[in-house]
Amino acid sequence: MRPDAPVRAYVGLGGNEGDVATTLVEALWALDAMAQTTIQSQSAFYRTPAWGRTDQPDFLNAVVELRTRLTARALLDLLLEIEQRFGRVRNSADRWGPRALDLDLLLYGDEVLDEPGLTVPHPHLHERAFVLVPLAEIAPSLVIPGRGELASLLAAVDVSGIEAIP
Repeated sequence: MRPDAPVRAYVGLGGNEGDVATTLVEALWALDAMAQTTIQSQSAFYRTPAWGRTDQPDFLNAVVELRTRLTARALLDLLLEIEQRFGRVRNSADRWGPRALDLDLLLYGDEVLDEPGLTVPHPHLHERAFVLVPLAEIAPSLVIPGRGELASLLAAVDVSGIEAIP
């Protein structure tokens, strides 16, 4: 079912293969070109240490706030299509390995969803400094459904090694 009013959604962007900065800019264009969706704000790009699997190059990460009339499932499907356009092949055997582009649906309004292939808020959002830092830049007073205030979540993670790219 399509929402009656636009929903505020947050999407994490990241990558560590190829010309990542250019890929992230082009991904932002692709996000802004999606039907029934506009970018409201975006964070700076951040250089962040690899997470989950540390034997790989640092990542560039960012977060974007969207206003969308798409359902959460339709939005996720489009995010996955954009990833594929940039050469992303999701591989469950190498879950945290290198990638040209990663797009994660972090939040979809105040919704709490747990469906096959779709969990919102993102299940690891609260423990990932590489998401919390750029998210706090654009939405410092945000409350994460089921987790609490963003500022408290950010205070509980190690942000060392994360730096904004001018």
